Amino acid sequence: MQNVNWVALAIFVLFFVVITSSGFAAAKWRKGDLDLLHEWGLGGRRFGAVITWLLLGGDLYTAYTFIAVPALVFGAGAVGFFAVPLAIVAYPIFFLVFPRIWYFCRKHNYITAGDFVRGRFGNRWLALAVTITGIVATMPYLALQLVGLQVVIGALGISGTGFAADLPLIIAFAILAAFTYSSGLRAPASIAIVKDALIYITAFAAVVVILIEFGGFSEIFAAVPSPKLLLATPGPGTTGAYSAYPTLALGSALALFLYPHSLTGILSARSGRAVRQNAALLPGIHWCWACLRFSVSSLSPPGSPTFPNTPTASSSSATTSRFRRSSCTPSHPGS
Repeated sequence: MQNVNWVALAIFVLFFVVITSSGFAAAKWRKGDLDLLHEWGLGGRRFGAVITWLLLGGDLYTAYTFIAVPALVFGAGAVGFFAVPLAIVAYPIFFLVFPRIWYFCRKHNYITAGDFVRGRFGNRWLALAVTITGIVATMPYLALQLVGLQVVIGALGISGTGFAADLPLIIAFAILAAFTYSSGLRAPASIAIVKDALIYITAFAAVVVILIEFGGFSEIFAAVPSPKLLLATPGPGTTGAYSAYPTLALGSALALFLYPHSLTGILSARSGRAVRQNAALLPGIHWCWACLRFSVSSLSPPGSPTFPNTPTASSSSATTSRFRRSSCTPSHPGS
């Protein structure tokens, strides 16, 4: 606790209190009978286009976007930009397919993907397979959120060993579970307003700061090692990244809105029109993240190895040095 950043910790605690209070107070927002599953799990299917947009944006573009994809771009280079064609493929599918799924689920009062599959195809084993697949696919996603939270807590200067190291995560998870239990989907929908505002401010600030520090996109691309600008040439007898890139983009696009948290946000909309409006508006958020990935790619120093090799100590040192020069952190101690 000797290296605690008290200013950052105070801001963190302030927003934590605001978000926690919003989560518990959400039970009274657009009040309904929370004993009914569609009221608790889907907010009564009464969210308009804006709330649905905030909810989906906050669910889809969080730790995965901030940590996983930029880290892939930083470490592996061009293959990390699979997320750009992902949006080109995913959102037309969203626009064409999911308003019909929403209508079918609304008509028959279905709550989950398993309900939809069971009702539409009449096969309980297929519904079970879809449900289990959704749970299993969400596990690494949840793990990434916890890792991201642990990184944030560590950056505040709070550290420990054993149980003490995990205690902040346990407290945060317990509070999250408590206000979700009491307020249902209204809780994440209400805190999405604060969360999305913080996410977008951070993304824009990161892009602007990195652009200023490096002198524009031309300098950014000039700073990227040439091996990372293009997909690595496959070795003999393999297609390498040439097959990994399109299959990763296509598979991710097909799965993006089938995650349980994504489909829940879609089914909470009050109309098929609200779903279509979100299909039109969400790509704008994706464009912001594309800019962030372009900027992050410039932080990789020349000569650093490409994925899947492990960076050497010298390249890691150069990366740290360069990142510090571009992060606008004060150079004098105690700031």
